[in-house]
Amino acid sequence: MGDFWGNMIEATIETMRFTREAQSVMSARLFLFATGAPNAVDEAAEMVAEKIKAFTHAGIAAEQALSDGLGVFVAAERAYSPLRDCVHANSDRLIGEPH
Repeated sequence: MGDFWGNMIEATIETMRFTREAQSVMSARLFLFATGAPNAVDEAAEMVAEKIKAFTHAGIAAEQALSDGLGVFVAAERAYSPLRDCVHANSDRLIGEPH
């Protein structure tokens, strides 16, 4: 039972960390767009392209885990990985924040 609570606490902390980091990235992008920064158009195009790429990789990772019989929880973890990596990369590039 202790393992269950430890995993729940770890997952909750990661959820809060990811949410804060994603919100920071959205805020940085909105600031670029609102101020008419020279790279705002490029950033908007990159934003759309990276979402397509990240969600495609997430779907493939989940599908592969399920087809390998690894279960729903492993599939969810593997699907989350490309999304987390994308947000990390954006945070590093736009804000330079540690994660």
